[in-house]
Amino acid sequence: MRVLVTGGSGRLGRSVVSVLSARGHQVTSVDTAPADLPEGVDTVTADLLDPAALEEAFTRARPEAVVHLAGIAVPFARPDVETLQVNTGLAWAVLSAAVAHGAHAAVAASSPTVYGYNTPSWTPRYLPLDEEHPVAPWHAYGLSKTIIEDTVRALARTARTCVLSCVRPGYVVAPEEWEGAPTQLGHTMAERLADPALAATSLFNYVDARDAAELFALVVENPDKVRGGQVFNAMAPDPLATGPVDALLPQHHPATAAAAAALADGRAVFSSQAAHDALGWNPTRTWREQLRVPTGGSAAPSGGHRD
Repeated sequence: MRVLVTGGSGRLGRSVVSVLSARGHQVTSVDTAPADLPEGVDTVTADLLDPAALEEAFTRARPEAVVHLAGIAVPFARPDVETLQVNTGLAWAVLSAAVAHGAHAAVAASSPTVYGYNTPSWTPRYLPLDEEHPVAPWHAYGLSKTIIEDTVRALARTARTCVLSCVRPGYVVAPEEWEGAPTQLGHTMAERLADPALAATSLFNYVDARDAAELFALVVENPDKVRGGQVFNAMAPDPLATGPVDALLPQHHPATAAAAAALADGRAVFSSQAAHDALGWNPTRTWREQLRVPTGGSAAPSGGHRD
């Protein structure tokens, strides 16, 4: 299948391109920055907010499926107005082009930040958080992702042959970051595990980029198993914590205390069961097997879920 991936040079994009290519698809990666991608991948350097560049990229790739990852990837990385304009503008441009060019499937990257955590009063209705839980973004990045999900639903209402959907990858960990390379927030995964305050900012969630990539591949390979406008969470099945997350979570997010008891069995704060049920997605790369700890450190778990 011919697959166009936007943002293919990014932390998640590189794994998505590699996984799709390894599964036998003909991949075109479009990004504003070049990257070292697998042999056989067609790379295009372009700004897809430029209508002419967008049209040229789609005409060149002739995609049967589109994976849209491009955009500002980290909250507060750019001014709020820019984040909103870039992320929402790209989503409309790319996804509507996917429909216009006859793609059978198009999936966009959203984010768990749509739930609106990291405010003092944030109180989940229940835990773990699934796709049915209400969203309540409070910053421009989370709002942009909420609008992207609405964009997918809006286009899905009239798209007759293209199945549009969203995936909410958690805190994405690229393969080299397990080895000690800095993550998107500048610290290492070993530091994130050692200091619960760091992991608490994402409610102790994470996902290996290769596992997330496999879900994006499953979505575009199986449009008959996806509802138009459907959203899938994509997180590892266990929390990034050496201690029990039902105790750790209220320490950093006090308003979660009543709901946190539901996590006493060691489950993650987010549920990705919908992706498993619809597509058989089963993320297998957990921090316990993947993390390489510096000499003298220890990643041995002291509690919580064990695989």
